[in-house]
Amino acid sequence: MFFIFSKLLVIFIYPFTWILGFLIAGVAVKKSHLKRRLLITAAVLALIFSDTFLLDQFAKRWDISPVPLKNSGSYSCVIVLGGFTGEDANGNGYFNTAADRFIEGLKLIATGKASHILISSGNGNLLHDKFAEADWVKTQLKAFKVPDSCVLIENRSRNTIENAAFSKAVINARHLPPPYLLVTSAFHMRRSLGIFKKAKLDVIPYPCNYLAGNGKTSPDSFTPSADALDKWNIYIKEVVGTLVNYLK
Repeated sequence: MFFIFSKLLVIFIYPFTWILGFLIAGVAVKKSHLKRRLLITAAVLALIFSDTFLLDQFAKRWDISPVPLKNSGSYSCVIVLGGFTGEDANGNGYFNTAADRFIEGLKLIATGKASHILISSGNGNLLHDKFAEADWVKTQLKAFKVPDSCVLIENRSRNTIENAAFSKAVINARHLPPPYLLVTSAFHMRRSLGIFKKAKLDVIPYPCNYLAGNGKTSPDSFTPSADALDKWNIYIKEVVGTLVNYLK
């Protein structure tokens, strides 16, 4: 039930929804002073959440910095959280804009930093078919000549809480010693660490797929950007999700 509600209600926490709501209300109301306040509020929110500079400053403080890895030896497992693929109209998988998760996980196993790679992801869509992300990603790892003996999959999880719970079961079944490397997008790492800590999994953050906060400030940083608004939607969702998990 929590999974269903989280999927249905998430739209109401997006800044774009707030802007649109104030804009519609401003057009609909009759009283001129209230109309003016609502339209000004919509304009101010649009300026704030389309500002790349403000997004970068927030991202620098929200994103978790990577922990230096040990110089010698390897970790028993790198856990790669899903969300970096999609399913096309024919039921075939493809990599999306978060594919850096796959790239970094593959690099860790290919360079010997980890002896096993665990792909944790089922199908997180509210309405879905039998497509499971981890199963498809396993075929891609095979294409890169990663030995089957090094690949573990967890193909039932629908969210980060289930990522942690089901990954723990897989790792315990294989008796792999901690700590484990955790690969996910930088914006998602803070929430993921909290959830994995609660599940009593000793993980080391290995963030990737940086959306903001790692570039140089330029005049373009202060120009209103639809891309910044879209990324704010992602960060606000992470903030709310982290708060909910903390309260739970």
